[in-house]
This record gives sequence, C-alpha cells and structure tokens, in this order.
Amino acid sequence: MLLVYPPASKGTPWPNEDDHRSRSRSPERNDNSSRVGRRHTTAQHLARRCKIILACAGSDLTAQQVADKVGCGASTVTKWRKRFAEKRLDGLLDEPRPGAVRTVSDATVEQVVIDTLESVPKNATHWSTRSMADKHGISRQTVSKIWRAFGLKPWEIDEFKISPDPQLVAKIRDIVGLYMNPPVNAAVFAVDEKPQIQALNRTAPMLPMMPTTSQRRSHDYKRNGTIDLFAALDIATGTVISELRPNHNSAQFVKFLNKINREVPDHLDVHVVLDNGSSHNGKRSIDRMTAAWPNARLVHLPVHASWLNQIEIVFSIIQRKVIKPADFADLDVLADRLCRFEDRYNHTARPFDWRFTRGDLTNMLQRLDTDQREATLAA
Repeated sequence: MLLVYPPASKGTPWPNEDDHRSRSRSPERNDNSSRVGRRHTTAQHLARRCKIILACAGSDLTAQQVADKVGCGASTVTKWRKRFAEKRLDGLLDEPRPGAVRTVSDATVEQVVIDTLESVPKNATHWSTRSMADKHGISRQTVSKIWRAFGLKPWEIDEFKISPDPQLVAKIRDIVGLYMNPPVNAAVFAVDEKPQIQALNRTAPMLPMMPTTSQRRSHDYKRNGTIDLFAALDIATGTVISELRPNHNSAQFVKFLNKINREVPDHLDVHVVLDNGSSHNGKRSIDRMTAAWPNARLVHLPVHASWLNQIEIVFSIIQRKVIKPADFADLDVLADRLCRFEDRYNHTARPFDWRFTRGDLTNMLQRLDTDQREATLAA
C-alpha cells in the first residue's frame, strides 16, 4: 500500500504515526536517497530534493525546520515530500515540460540522414538545406538542425594523399625514433626551405582594425621581388638556424648546410631530416651534401609526407606571424622582418612536444587499409 502524506504547513511536523515512521526509516528508501544525493554526477537540484527527503526521514522536524536545514522554502519541502510519498524516487524527477508538439518524426530524421549519406540530387553534386527540405516537406532550418546533430556537412570535401613510397613504414619509424628518442652524442636537425616568399606592397595603405571592423587591405598589390628562406630546427632545443638566399638549388642548400656545420660541435654526430625536393635528393645533390658534411646522416622523408618534418611547424608560425598580412615596401623590409623574428623566436624557443608515435603509425595504416577496402567494395 502506497502512503500519501498530507501536505505539511509551516508548523506541522512530519507524520509520526508508527506505520509512517517505519516507512520513513525504511533502509531501502534511505539507502537509495542517500546514494543519489552523494553521487558526483547527480544534478544539484535532484541532490537537494534527496537531502529534503533524508532530513524528513524519521524525524519530528517541521517543514520550516527542514527548510532551514537544507536551505530552501517550507513550500518546497512540502512539495517534494508529497511527490516522494506518491511516486517514490521517480517523484523527485522533473515532470515533462509543456511545449509544442513534435512535428518531425524519427523516420523523417532517419531518411534525411540516409539521403544525405547515400544519394545526391539530380541537378547538383551534393544536397543543400533547401533541396533536402523540398524533398521531405520540412523546413530548411530543420534540415540544418539534423545535419548539425549528426555532424553532416555535405558541402565540405577534405583531401588526403597516401604516400606511394615503398619504404613508408621504415622511414616513418626511423624519423619518429629520432624525434622521440634521439641518439646519444648526436644532434638532430629538421631542415627545409620556404621558397619564393614574395615582398608584396599593397597599392593603398592598410586600414587599421576598429571595434566591429576588421583590419582591411586592398586586394591588388605590387610585387617587389622574392626571397628564399632556408631554416633548420634543432629538435633538442627548439632553436632555429636560418639564412636568406636569392634562390634555392643544390648549391645554395649545401652552403646553408655548411653554416649549420659551423655551429655544431665537432664531436657530435648529426642527423638531418629533409624532404625529397630537387635540391635535397638525387645522386648529384646527395654527393655534394655528403662531401660538404661527411659526419652528417641524411634522413629523407617518405614521398608526400612533409607533415613529418618539424621545420614545417616553424614555417607555419612565420607565415602567420611574420609574412601575413603581406605588405612590404621592398625586399629589404621583408628580409629585416624575417631576421628579427629569428632572434625573438630563439630567445624563448622550446622543443615541440611531438606526440605521433610508432603506435599511432600502426593505427593510421590500419585505418587507411580499412578505408581502402570499404571504398573498393563501394565501387
């Protein structure tokens, strides 16, 4: 039999009849309420309701006394102990909120998702919110909500490139090993060049940023020449060695390697991580580099895997913080800004926290293999 306690006024104590006391002191009730109240993931409003029931259990406290103890109003105590008496723990949950009747069924939502993933409209390459809405007789705002809920963006296309290098795994393992566990008594440098940096001069002065208005520049410009930036990142310290040159070829690259060689102690072995550009690869280029730096070990990246070269992170920083927004009066201004950046950067340089491990390589290859098989089956 379910007991319904009468509402308690401000001075009315909790019912103290024997059968009521036995129910209020029920181990099952106290245990469930206290467990919900102590749980870290319990919402605060539900936890306070449980505290109200626990404070009322087996006590002669009035509603006002319980309210003072918990920190709420007497009417709140009356409401929740009545709800608990009627529905037990379910009575402490919020009742359904009033609102408009749902007009889009689960079947419609499912069909929108299926159509988005498995079909295209007859007159377009992908669905838009309006074309999908017309097909299913719903609003484009509803289609937009469904796409956001399922993370669907039919207008976006990401690009990828799987390296065809037959020694892909071996090379990646070698490079990751140099990053994560470099050899003793050795220096590891990530080397590359950023070619043909343009000294662009806008045809009109840039307008400054103001509240509600972004910085603005003219779309047309005058070219004042180009310059090439050679750079080497010391993996252990995070410092950068750089040099500006008028062009990039194997002869210029060897001269830059000589500069690095002069700054490295003679007793250290050197590992140079570099890509497969024309000035870095090929028998003639390799012979030049080996002759200029006999104790250097050249570690070439896999084809189409420049993301493995940590110097590309530095180039990204330079592009965002030095070159952008690309407004230089002449080539000397650009060169001066690049040189001053190196001095500032090395003053606070720290090594990058490289997190791509050999285990990540295994997982990546497994995902690529699975994707290729699914693409083959779909075709």
